Amino acid sequence: MSAAAAPARRDRALWVQCACTALVALGAAYASYRHGREFALRFGADEATAAIWPLIVDGLLTTATVELWKSGHGRRAGGRWAAWLAFVFGIVLSLCANVAAAPELSVFAVAVAACPPLALLLAVELLNRALKRHRAETADETAETSETGDEMASVVRLAAVPNESPPAEPTAEQRMWAYYVTERAKGRTPTGAELDRIAGTNNSGRRLLRRWRQQGRTLDSGRAERRLPELAASAAGLAR
Repeated sequence: MSAAAAPARRDRALWVQCACTALVALGAAYASYRHGREFALRFGADEATAAIWPLIVDGLLTTATVELWKSGHGRRAGGRWAAWLAFVFGIVLSLCANVAAAPELSVFAVAVAACPPLALLLAVELLNRALKRHRAETADETAETSETGDEMASVVRLAAVPNESPPAEPTAEQRMWAYYVTERAKGRTPTGAELDRIAGTNNSGRRLLRRWRQQGRTLDSGRAERRLPELAASAAGLAR
C-alpha cells in the first residue's frame, strides 16, 4: 500500500508546488508591471512604450522559465545556460524597475520593492529542481518495473518448457543383475557369457559374478524365488 501511495504523494506535492509557483508568478507579474511602467515613464519612455515595456520583461521571464523546465530532460547544456541567462537578465531588469519605483531608498522600502522578482527567481529554481527529481524518480520506477516484468516473463517461459528429457536407460550391470535374479529363481545359475550376451558386453559377466560372490549378493534358488518380486521392482526402479 505504501509503495503504491508514494507516486501519488509525489504527484500531489508537485502539483502543490506548481500552484504555489503560479501564484508567486502572478503576484510578481502584477507588481512588476506597475513598477516597470513607472520605471519606463520616469526614464524617458512615452505612454505606449511604458505600457509595453513590462510585458517585454515578463514575456522574457516566461519564455526562459518554460525553457528551463524543458531543458532538464534530454537537452544540451548550452540550451540550459541560454535559458538561465535570459531568466537572470529578465530578473535583473525587473529588479531594477521595482527598486527604482520604491518611494524612498530605505532598507525596508527596497526590500518590499525587490521582493517580487527575487521571490519569482527562487520559486522557479525550486520548482525546476522538483521537476528534475520527479523525472528521475519516475525513470527509476519505470526501469524497476521493466526489470521485474522481464524476470517474470523469464520465469513463465522456463515454467512453460516441459521436461522432455528421456528416462535413463538401465546400466549393463543392472540388466545383468535382473537377468541373474530371474535365472536363479528358475533354479539355474547363469554364466558370465550369458550375462555378457544380455547386456551386450564383452568379458564383463565373469568379473561381475566374482564381485557379487565376494559381496555376498549371490542367491540360491529358493531365496531368489522369494525375493524375485522385490528385486524385480528394485531393478525396475534403477532402470527408471
